[in-house]
Amino acid sequence: PALIARCGAVSPEVAAAMAEHVRAAFGTDLGLSITGLAGPDGDGVHTVGTLFVALATPDGTFHRTLHKDKWGRVRIKHAAANHAFDMLRRYLTSLPVDLRNRRMPMNITVAGVGYVGLAQAVLLAQHNAVTAVTTTPAKAEQINRGVSPIVDAEITDFLRTKPLTLTATVDAEQAYRTADVVVIATPTDYDPERNLFNTSTVEAVLTLVGRVNPGALVVIKSTVPVGYTERIVGRFCCARLLFSPEFLREGRALYDNLHPSRIVVGRPHGGTATEADARRFASLLQQGAAERDIPTLYPNATEAEAIKLFANTYLAVRVSYFNELDTYCELKGLDTRQVIDGVCLDPRIGAHYNNPSFGYGGYCLPKDTRQLVANFGDIPNRIISAAVTANDERKDHIARQILQRAAGGVVGVYRLTMKADSDNFRESSIRGVIERLRRAGASVVIYEPTLKAAAFDGLPVIASLTEFKRMAAVIVANRTESALDDVPEKVYTRDLYRRD
Repeated sequence: PALIARCGAVSPEVAAAMAEHVRAAFGTDLGLSITGLAGPDGDGVHTVGTLFVALATPDGTFHRTLHKDKWGRVRIKHAAANHAFDMLRRYLTSLPVDLRNRRMPMNITVAGVGYVGLAQAVLLAQHNAVTAVTTTPAKAEQINRGVSPIVDAEITDFLRTKPLTLTATVDAEQAYRTADVVVIATPTDYDPERNLFNTSTVEAVLTLVGRVNPGALVVIKSTVPVGYTERIVGRFCCARLLFSPEFLREGRALYDNLHPSRIVVGRPHGGTATEADARRFASLLQQGAAERDIPTLYPNATEAEAIKLFANTYLAVRVSYFNELDTYCELKGLDTRQVIDGVCLDPRIGAHYNNPSFGYGGYCLPKDTRQLVANFGDIPNRIISAAVTANDERKDHIARQILQRAAGGVVGVYRLTMKADSDNFRESSIRGVIERLRRAGASVVIYEPTLKAAAFDGLPVIASLTEFKRMAAVIVANRTESALDDVPEKVYTRDLYRRD
């Protein structure tokens, strides 16, 4: 459904002023088309022959005349377009909420179908026509059959049960050519040699969009260095550019989009994206969310990039703090849980994100902390750099504890995934621990049901959990599960609360 307003016998200048009023008041143009058709009449005032809203509904279109005098006219001075707008606003705000919040469906293309991209695509496909671009034909085929290529409960449910307008394709050029909005959610892994995110995948999308659809609104969701968007705005023939960071968890990506803690949309200096563009994109995210009254910020793009990296680095610092607390308690013979519970009863600290682990890992925290340290350059920073060092030291400690318990026997690694209900083990902390065990000469086997191969990185993968338990002298689990409850004497974990 679309809201459309037309003004008859209004000069183009008055119509433009009214349109700006709508954008300023509502944070979006509401899908309104306000058109000026004529100039002033003989006595020097502008005549609005008809001022109405046409509301397209599933049942058809009806017109509602807002106001007219006894001659069927509304007479307003050239400088008083706000009078006409006030009538329009009164009518719009009188509509039921479900009608007032409707937006014109848009053609949106999302580049990338990982956690960020697929969650965005599904969220936006509730009310818009969305095309998800992938380089993997098998993933496109899965999505088009309503099957999620990643482990995420909400994405799986929405693809299977919700009436989404979502198509996946490997034809990127055609998908970008017809898009009103292009959302870039491609991977940007950290390059340790350059001390920067590898943004080549982002730039490949920008290059193609700039060639086939330079007027599209392009929104970068991929994590990038602070200052990146402003540096590249206008390059690749893409000047209508925004940066909007995501804040989500692996395995709960769509849930965190449906229930966001905040929405951040940043505009770079020197670009052509307007405030209305930023507010329109934010309104698309708000429209798809299950929550209402979501805190929404509109900083510049560089500030938005900093929000993303500093938020994730704070989480890394918090993980490192509780891990270091646990290392101390373990070596001093103290009950870590008693100490953490006592510390976290302070409401300023809180009993969340406090479960010890083998170190922070996953797709975001390791690369975001390293990137932020690189962004600091010669600016003094102790805490942020220390978080990176502390994470390495935590894995050193864990490896030493495992070697001591194994006493030369086989070390069984239970799951490579970073978190429960996830299938991603890229940068998982257990892989850093495995590297240290191998350097020490330990014999290591892996149980990972998502792997179909007989080996992973040169290590045996044991398909049978029963056989795995039998072989291992010590079973190492970053996050333990009930499947290990029958061999508690073999399990080494620092998972105290059985949650992430």
